[in-house]
Amino acid sequence: MAIQSINPATNKLIRSFEPLTEDAIAEKLTLAFEASRTYPAVPLEHRALCMRKLASLLEHETTDLARTITLEMGKPLHAAEQEVLKCATACRYYADNAARILTPEPIATENHSYVRWDPLGVILAVMPWNFPFWQVFRFLAPALMAGNVGLLKHASNVPQCALDIESLVRRAGFPRGTFQALLIEARQVERVLADPRIAAVTLTGSEPAGRAIAAQAGWLIKKSVLELGGSDPFLVLPSADLNAAVETAVRARLVNAGQSCIAAKRFIIHESIYDAFEKRFVALMDSMKIGDPMKEDTDIGPLATAKIAEELETQVKAAINEGARVLTGGERMLGNGNYFEPTVLTNVPRSSPVYREELFGPVAMLFPARDLAEAIEIANDTPFGLAASAWTRDPAEQQRLVSELQSGAVFINAMVASDPRLPFGGIKHSGYGRELSAAGMREFLNAKTVVLASPVSAPPLAHER
Repeated sequence: MAIQSINPATNKLIRSFEPLTEDAIAEKLTLAFEASRTYPAVPLEHRALCMRKLASLLEHETTDLARTITLEMGKPLHAAEQEVLKCATACRYYADNAARILTPEPIATENHSYVRWDPLGVILAVMPWNFPFWQVFRFLAPALMAGNVGLLKHASNVPQCALDIESLVRRAGFPRGTFQALLIEARQVERVLADPRIAAVTLTGSEPAGRAIAAQAGWLIKKSVLELGGSDPFLVLPSADLNAAVETAVRARLVNAGQSCIAAKRFIIHESIYDAFEKRFVALMDSMKIGDPMKEDTDIGPLATAKIAEELETQVKAAINEGARVLTGGERMLGNGNYFEPTVLTNVPRSSPVYREELFGPVAMLFPARDLAEAIEIANDTPFGLAASAWTRDPAEQQRLVSELQSGAVFINAMVASDPRLPFGGIKHSGYGRELSAAGMREFLNAKTVVLASPVSAPPLAHER
């Protein structure tokens, strides 16, 4: 089956690619493994030079790269440009900080002891379409700076993004084979991961995909990192700046047309301010402009594929059938593109499957809470645990939220966002392991313990006494 690049705004085919043959995959694996045996010897200063060149290429070619992103997955062009520039910040962060992160750590013992950080080798990255550059670069930048080698299996609907990234890395001066794109189908991933030359795997994607990768990696005893879905809560309490909370709530729900694992999806509002929040939230959702993602004034572009739009439509209809009330939207829009109305649901029953599912599109669910305790209870009543945003100016409430919310990150009076300086990842069904920061770089490094003892001072063994 061909790998197709289809414009989600028109559903017209842009370009088609044949998946790699088994022989072609074998050649790429061989090249990657050979690179993994020599690349760690490349001085860190040279890696940093290439990484800074990569950042410069991203900055100089932002418009063209962003256009490819928009054509393949539908986000507004201005958002795609921001994504490309964010990738450049990650490259510069690791170029500037890799030496510090990789510095051996001395350990106080009776001998000369320390921990050094060694690369694992060839890392397979299975990446999604929703942030087709950023998701890759938050793996790529730390991996290459650490001396690892990357093989990218990108989502099948963004093949041109995958090839663009491979080209950027090559033109930045990284040695041949250190980063390659694999244009393969999902069914071929199992064969690649099973190859003994693959040292580890990282996946960002759906829960079913994560389970499949984790099961195989576990059987093969290979390190894995999973960044999966989220049903992130957005809590608003009486002391919050309501205007700021509402404006941020709408942005947090509609980022990337709602197709983001860390997009706020469940809005939990203290009952004393619920009516005021609901009124402003619905009005602002209604004001968002839907349309051609190539136009500067577009707020929301199409969903990435027709299948995603169909699945979201099914979820919304199921919620309505189970008792939910639609405050605005609720329909898939007519026409050639995969457009869906910004939607607000309330009265979603706890017994409804939609209550605990991830809604990957511009659909928000509102829930009133009697007090802080109930707000936290609702927020934690989910199989996911990626991130949470909470709004209050009360220091005691802030500390309780930070302590009791079950998630990989808690943002107080701010929208959840990834940052190269901060660890990123979740708990529960949102996955395990971390990306970004020092923690993300060290996920695919061997923490090697080194002890240098003096032979003269070595104590005799028990049988020698």
